[in-house]
Amino acid sequence: QLVESGGDLVQSGGSLTLSCTVTGFGLDYYTIAWFREAPGKEREGVSCISQTGSTTYYAESVKGRFTISRDNVDSDPVKKIVYLQMNNLKPEDSGLYFCAAGSISDSGLARAPFERRKYDDWGQGTQVTVSS
Repeated sequence: QLVESGGDLVQSGGSLTLSCTVTGFGLDYYTIAWFREAPGKEREGVSCISQTGSTTYYAESVKGRFTISRDNVDSDPVKKIVYLQMNNLKPEDSGLYFCAAGSISDSGLARAPFERRKYDDWGQGTQVTVSS
């Protein structure tokens, strides 16, 4: 199960940290990604972190502003959290943010990190609204 939290209304230039709480399966075996969906637009990949935690990917639109990370895998054997730190937010960052999990090889991730069909489990989303 994946549960997102941390969405809020912020002003342009502000910051937010989203959390994706993962329970029920080992984080070590899954890539976790953040996607977002704005009204009238397709869901798009924002960032992802590999199952080992050693590799991260970002959409061009968020590079340098967003950072994905995961908590210490030894901190809790049952519950894991993946974070998305978002700085210098812009109105175009607004949308419903989802986290997703998929068992993806490093090579598969390198080819297409945000291919939606690779992700089997999805959360319900958390709303981010950035006002201008």
